[in-house]
Amino acid sequence: MAAVRISSRSGLPSLLLYLGIGIALGQDGIFDVKFDNAELTQVIGYAALVVILAEGGLGAKWKEVKPVLPAAAVVSTIGVAISVGITASAAHYLVGLDWRQALIIGAVVSSTDAAAVFSVLRRVPLPPRITGVLEAESGFNDAPVVIMVVALSAVGPVEHWYVLVAEIAMELAIGAAIGITVGWLGSLGLRHVALPASGLYPIAVMAIAVSAYAAGAMAHGSGFLAVYLAAMILGNSKLPHWPATRGFADGLGWLAQIGMFVLLGLLVTPHDLVDDFWPAVVVGLVLTMVARPVSVFLSFAPFRLPAREKALMSWAGLRGAVPIILATIPMVSGVQGSTRIFNIVFVLVIVYTLIQGPTLPWVANKLNIAEDPAEADDLGIESAPLERLRGHLLSVAVPAKSKMHGVEVGELRLPAGAAVTLVVRENQSFVPSPATVLRRGDELLVVATDPVRDRAEERLRAVAEGGKLAGWLGTGGSAASGTPGPQGGSAIPQAMKLAKKLGGAGADTRTGVNGIGGGSGTKTRP
Repeated sequence: MAAVRISSRSGLPSLLLYLGIGIALGQDGIFDVKFDNAELTQVIGYAALVVILAEGGLGAKWKEVKPVLPAAAVVSTIGVAISVGITASAAHYLVGLDWRQALIIGAVVSSTDAAAVFSVLRRVPLPPRITGVLEAESGFNDAPVVIMVVALSAVGPVEHWYVLVAEIAMELAIGAAIGITVGWLGSLGLRHVALPASGLYPIAVMAIAVSAYAAGAMAHGSGFLAVYLAAMILGNSKLPHWPATRGFADGLGWLAQIGMFVLLGLLVTPHDLVDDFWPAVVVGLVLTMVARPVSVFLSFAPFRLPAREKALMSWAGLRGAVPIILATIPMVSGVQGSTRIFNIVFVLVIVYTLIQGPTLPWVANKLNIAEDPAEADDLGIESAPLERLRGHLLSVAVPAKSKMHGVEVGELRLPAGAAVTLVVRENQSFVPSPATVLRRGDELLVVATDPVRDRAEERLRAVAEGGKLAGWLGTGGSAASGTPGPQGGSAIPQAMKLAKKLGGAGADTRTGVNGIGGGSGTKTRP
C-alpha cells in the first residue's frame, strides 16, 4: 500500500511502481526469479483487464458520457485506425520492422489506459466533457484493438483490410448488444430484489459485469466492450448500497492492477531491453507527437471542440497495462520477432508514461482547462430496499457549499409519498417541522415509498443544485402533483405510516440505518 501512497503524492501512475516491483523480483533483479510463461501472463492479464474495465464502467457518469458518446465512439474506432496507420509506418520505415510486426505494434500501443490517465489527474478536475470523452475512449478502444491484435497475430496470411473491418464491426455490435442487455437485466433485478445481506450487493454487481464478458466472448463478440457497457449501466442505475459497491469495485480494481503489473514486470528480462531502447523511443515519439494528435484532431473535427481541449486530450493519451498485456498475444501465437515487439512496447510505455504522467496536470493548467475542485462534487447514493414495507430509506448529508443550506423542510417539496422524518444536527437528532431550516452539516433521514423513490432523490438533487427556487429556475426533479402535506406536498399518509413502522429509525445516519431491511440507508450528498 506504500506504492499507492507514493503514486498519489508523486503524480506518477501506479503502473511504474508495480512494474518496478516485478522487475526487482524477476530476472536480473534482487531475487532473480525466473518467469517466462507468456500464456499464463496473458490469461491473468485478460482477467485483470475485465475487472479494471468493470471498475471503470461502474465509475463512468452517464450524464458526462452521454453528450460526448458520438465523439468517443469516433476516436475509439476511426481515431484508433489513424493512429495504427501512422505508428506502424514509423515502425516499418524508421525502425525496420516488417509490416506484420509494425502493424501489431501500432495496434498494441493505440489503446489508452483510464487508470493511468486519471491517476495523474485526480488533483486537476476537468470539465465533464473532457472527462467523459477520456473515460469513454479508454473503455471503448480496448475492444477494437484486441480484435485487431488477435487477427494480426493469427497464423497464416493477414486478412484483407475490409474483412478485418467487417469482423471488428460485427464483434463490436454483438458485444454492445450483450453488454446493454446484461446490464439492464442485472440492474432491474438488483433494484427490485432485496438480498439477505448488504455485503452481497457488491459481489452481485461484479458477478453481473463479469457475466457480460463471458456471454460476449461465447457469442463471438467483444467481451471487453460488453463488460464495460454492462458496468456503465449498472453504475448509473441507482443500485442499493452504491457507495459500498463502488468502494469494493475500486479495491478490486487496484488488486487486479497490482497483480497484473507485478506479473508483467516478472515477465520482462531487463538486459534484453537495451537493444530495443532507441527503437521504442523513436516509435513512441511518433505516436505521442504525431499519431495521437492527428487522430484526435481528425476524429473531433465534426464536433467543433475547442483546440485547447483537443490539445489536452492529445497529450492525455497515456498507455498503461493494456498495451503490455496485448503485447503478449503475438508471443503466445508464435509471431516471428514477438519478443522484440514486447520489449519495444514495454520500454515505450515506461518512458512516455514518465514523460506524460507528471506533466499532464501542468498542461491542463497551462491550457486553463482545470476547474474548481469544489464544483466537481457529485452525489454519493446508497439504497436499502425495504421489501416487506415497500419503501426506501435515504440518508441525505448537506455539505458545506450545498444550496440546500437555508432551505426549509417544507420548501423541499418532495413528491407525494416521501417525507423527512429525522434531522441530525451537531450529533443531536430531532423530528423536523415544515418550517425547520436546513443547515450545512445536517443529515436527514428521508422515508420514501417504492413508487416515488427515484423522484424523491431527483428532487433532492435539484434543490441541492438550484436551492429553494429549483422548480422555477428550470432545475429538474420538481415535486409530483398531489395534495400538499405538512411538508409542502411531501409527507402524505403512505410515507408517515412507513416511518411509524420503522420505529427506531433514530440511528446515527452518519453510518446509515443498520438492521432495517438487511442493510444501511441511502446515503445522498446534495
